[in-house]
Amino acid sequence: MPRPSLSRAHALVVATSNRGKLEELRALLAHLPVEVLSIADVGADAIAVIEDGATFEANAVKKARAFADATTMLTLADDSGLEVDALGGKPGVRSARFAHDRATDAENNSALLSALANIDDTPNAGYPARFRCVLALVDPFVNEGAPFVVEGRCEGRITLSPRGSGGFGYDPLFVVAASAQGETMAELPAAQKNALSHRGRAFSTLLPVLERVLFARDEAARKIRRT
Repeated sequence: MPRPSLSRAHALVVATSNRGKLEELRALLAHLPVEVLSIADVGADAIAVIEDGATFEANAVKKARAFADATTMLTLADDSGLEVDALGGKPGVRSARFAHDRATDAENNSALLSALANIDDTPNAGYPARFRCVLALVDPFVNEGAPFVVEGRCEGRITLSPRGSGGFGYDPLFVVAASAQGETMAELPAAQKNALSHRGRAFSTLLPVLERVLFARDEAARKIRRT
């Protein structure tokens, strides 16, 4: 029996105010029959979610639930960050606020380099590190809004000499272990970055879950039309 096709009536809210994350998730979702909406598109940009969780998962789930409850729409949230071994895993969940609560990317990069400057032993190849991403998907009408949660990682190292003009956040300082020529995340073309990045890997794991959710929504709509 052929697999039923998905309808194009689905809307998905991406619960982030980070333009870089939004655009990456739009690109990853581009092949699916969903209309990707920002929190501004649905009038929810005034909602403040305090990211006080101790883990990426806690923060992602908190954001997904908050915006799903506020909009009653299928919602995808991301919490991600950089872990540097020499700093005991910092910046970690405070990656976006490493310099201070309203820090720019440049300020966070500067704070990271300053923290590494205080370490006595500087490895020639750079400081081992990884990007981690947790994606949380919440359908407010399924299983009382219980989240579907996945994680992706990208291993690499921190260089003290930023390179590249693409991406955002710590991308110019992060040399991707899986890159062919030792490029930083900011030097990779967008499609290649999405294939190798922590966010791209998390999305690959989430994809079959998201497809099942969309098919279930289609089936529910068909049943309503038949009644």
